[in-house]
Amino acid sequence: MTWLRQRLGGAGDEAGLTLVELLVAAAMSVVLVGAAGSMMISAVQTQPEISKRSQDVSSARWILERMTREIRNGIAVEPGATGSVVSFTAYVRRAACGSGTPLPPESSAIECEITYDCSSGTSCTREEADPDSAFAGTSRTIFTGIASSEVFNFSPSPSEATFIGVTLRFPNPEGDGFLTVSDGASLRTADVLN
Repeated sequence: MTWLRQRLGGAGDEAGLTLVELLVAAAMSVVLVGAAGSMMISAVQTQPEISKRSQDVSSARWILERMTREIRNGIAVEPGATGSVVSFTAYVRRAACGSGTPLPPESSAIECEITYDCSSGTSCTREEADPDSAFAGTSRTIFTGIASSEVFNFSPSPSEATFIGVTLRFPNPEGDGFLTVSDGASLRTADVLN
């Protein structure tokens, strides 16, 4: 039994750490805690930038989805469409063009002229107006922060468009180039017109 105690217990009365071992362990602990702390500080400092970029992309996708949904309900592109401005007649489910009041389910959608204008180069506006009236509608900014005013492209051409492509470009916070989100849609009557 004594032999077993000596084997398991070490060299008898000696127990614990020497001063040198204690200093080495403390130095290693300080280095590990410092590295973990600097990683934590770095993550906390970059989080707002990452959140803003994520929010910009989410907003752009939502706006892009809204634009393409309205384009799908479009009947015809109005003359004068460019890469930064497009007007088209579309069906909307509101009591009047530009109104926020929705139509009852049993009512038919009405025709309105929808204009997207991104010519400022940093933002896009949306205007909804009655095509049979002189009332131009109220222009509302729907998106800011784009890096290019060339947002729309048309197929086969602006004057005969049956497809409208939408491309939103944002400045890339990490350097050159753009953060790009794009989609497009055919007009509702594309098959009927051709």
